[in-house]
Amino acid sequence: MDVADLPGVPDWLPEHLRAGGIEQLYPPQAEAVECGVTEGENIVAAIPTASGKTLVAELAMLSAVARGGTALYIVPLRALASEKQAEFEQFEQYGLSVGVSTGNYESDGGWLGDCDIVVATSEKVDSLVRNDAPWLEDLTCVVSDEVHLVDDSQRGPTLEVTLAKLRRLNPDLQTVALSATIGNADELAGWLDAELVDSDWRPIELQKGVHYGQALHLEDGSQQRLAVQNNEKPTAAIVRDTLQDKQGEDGTVEEGGSTLVFVNSRRNAEAAAGRLGSTVRPHLTSDERAQLADIADEIRDVSDTETSDDLADAVADGAAFHHAGLARGHRELVEQAFQDRLVKVVCATPTLAAGVNTPSRRVVVRDWRRYDGSAGGMAPLSVLEVHQMMGRAGRPGLDPYGEAVLVASSHDELDELFERYVWADPEPVRSKLAAEPALRTHILATVSSGFARSRTGLLEFLEQTLYASQTDESGRLERVVDDVLTYLERNGFLDVDAGELDATSLGHTVSRLYLDPMSAAEIVDGLEYWARHGGEPEASDGPDTEDADGAFTTASELAGESEGDADIDPDDISALGLYHLVSRTPDMYQLYLRSGDREEYEMELYEREDELLGPTPSEFEDERFEDWLSALKTARLLEDWASEVDEETITDRYGVGPGDIRGKVETAQWLLGAAESLAGEVDSDAARAISEARIRVEHGVREELVDLAGVRGVGRKRARRLFEAGIGDRAALRDAAKPVVLAALRGRRKTAENVLENAGHRDPSMEGVEPDPNVEVDEPSARDGEEDYEDEPEEDQSSLGDF
Repeated sequence: MDVADLPGVPDWLPEHLRAGGIEQLYPPQAEAVECGVTEGENIVAAIPTASGKTLVAELAMLSAVARGGTALYIVPLRALASEKQAEFEQFEQYGLSVGVSTGNYESDGGWLGDCDIVVATSEKVDSLVRNDAPWLEDLTCVVSDEVHLVDDSQRGPTLEVTLAKLRRLNPDLQTVALSATIGNADELAGWLDAELVDSDWRPIELQKGVHYGQALHLEDGSQQRLAVQNNEKPTAAIVRDTLQDKQGEDGTVEEGGSTLVFVNSRRNAEAAAGRLGSTVRPHLTSDERAQLADIADEIRDVSDTETSDDLADAVADGAAFHHAGLARGHRELVEQAFQDRLVKVVCATPTLAAGVNTPSRRVVVRDWRRYDGSAGGMAPLSVLEVHQMMGRAGRPGLDPYGEAVLVASSHDELDELFERYVWADPEPVRSKLAAEPALRTHILATVSSGFARSRTGLLEFLEQTLYASQTDESGRLERVVDDVLTYLERNGFLDVDAGELDATSLGHTVSRLYLDPMSAAEIVDGLEYWARHGGEPEASDGPDTEDADGAFTTASELAGESEGDADIDPDDISALGLYHLVSRTPDMYQLYLRSGDREEYEMELYEREDELLGPTPSEFEDERFEDWLSALKTARLLEDWASEVDEETITDRYGVGPGDIRGKVETAQWLLGAAESLAGEVDSDAARAISEARIRVEHGVREELVDLAGVRGVGRKRARRLFEAGIGDRAALRDAAKPVVLAALRGRRKTAENVLENAGHRDPSMEGVEPDPNVEVDEPSARDGEEDYEDEPEEDQSSLGDF
């Protein structure tokens, strides 16, 4: 189909597409147009990676805007939101406005109502519904990217319920769902009342195969010699072969390409990248080495950690690793260098398969098993996940073809990999909504936001979900719903009267805060425990989860009732106690106990038990006791960060990456902010102590720096320098001598002006000011990148909906 023949699109679009080199639509795109994607029809497009899904979405959104509507593009990851925003901003030259929103789950995002196209994560859209964002009722088109992730036990239920709510809010809403090729795309289309575009067409050929011995065994039965030399590992041989220029049968020379290597753990990704650097380096030009050296310096500036150094060393050799433990800056630098063809090989955990746009000439799935706690050991990856990885092979316009290669260590494994992955169809996508943790959150939100006001209405709403269209187990959803309603009522989130449902004030607050109700119950019970006991430890008698009537009991009931103590000072709550409280909620991913950790944290527990907000489980309750210790380990990391322990020490002490620290800090910041709101709901006096703990963990500072660190542009290191220069708080900074401030901030005039302006200084200008020579300032380390990033605003809660 010629782009000039597109119906229903803005007049300027055909010429815009031609300017970008698009004269004809790909077959799946043309099929979507024939099914009415530009005329408001619902579409499910199940097509391979790099086959043009984004243009299908753009056609739907731009035609909706042309009809006077508003479009919403839902992504599963924050990194994808930024990428898509950058892509869609090309349309601003034609008068369209594009907005993106991924953080602040307590906001109704009112400013987004002025945008023509909004990009957001499914969690953010869910929170907008909960906060009654009025502009959602004006939506005319919603695009759900990677919709097959409804199968994901973590994010899937949120995406599923959010789509159901948007369609109920807007009965005429056009829904466009984009998916990888899956086994039951017709079921998704049936659920969404959509036309199905199901295609395996790709713009360039994808050859799948398995490497074994000295050859690539391809799915068409052919073989290509790919020798493993000397002491080489098979993966190194594949990377080396990919880098080499090759002469075709017609005499033309095919330039070498890049490789994505998927492994099963962070440690393996880092180790593989370190080894493959020696394979890549001989193939780099002198200019590439110079550019990579500059990128390596930028990577070291992101964080002062061993991870930064290891990544920089690998990148200098043209290799890199990529996983969720990296800081955001690390990931962005690696992705850009790979897209620019400077980094020749990236070793990644499977998270990258569903992440940003990083195609390569070859994809190597080195590890097809990974640890699965529920299986008690190593378990095979799903076909869908492996096919997602394989789909990254081949870059349209850059590569003549793409190759996806699994690695076998025996002839039997060679046969197994062909049967299990190369020739297999992806599994069907199944709803995970009926799991109790998911329903707990979404039932409260559904009642709180007015989508259902009775048990009957709730069940009618849930009938609109994918789960209801897939289940053949009579009565299961109803039974789980009743269990959850009982839990929500017993914990004070819902009032249930003769089948009528009404969210309490506490329930409304929990829904607005985007909390798991069990997290809220844990926080409330912890605050009430402190009010009763004042830090006097009390042992738990055991985890009775149901009473004689089969109803749930709360944590406070487990602890037993006790008379209040009017002399308790809530300001005596320690930061560690609050960090431990939020670390034991379902909304915080706890650090696990490594070998040897149990004894260390048992000693820590007994020394500091009186600081904790809740009764310590008995040692004989193995699972609960270990969870308690894991929460203590997580709390200790947060305490170290809030005590100004340097990042490298924390990464070494807890075996985490800089991205993990940031994720834990941002989640704790969000949960402590929620705890402040909950303290007001239950008349707790602990809000001031919680606020201080939140600010400390947000900025990574001790108590004396809380006020200073709250000034925009200051941060943990600058606050310490200002404090050491005799400037103790915001008021002192507002009236401080400018030469002292300039000296404390290492002579950086623009930084000093910004800081003084944000503090409310009468005259923040540094023109003609010289640093006070009497102020001693510590020398920056070679990798101190603070001055580059502390002025940048951070979106809170970014760990939610991220890798």
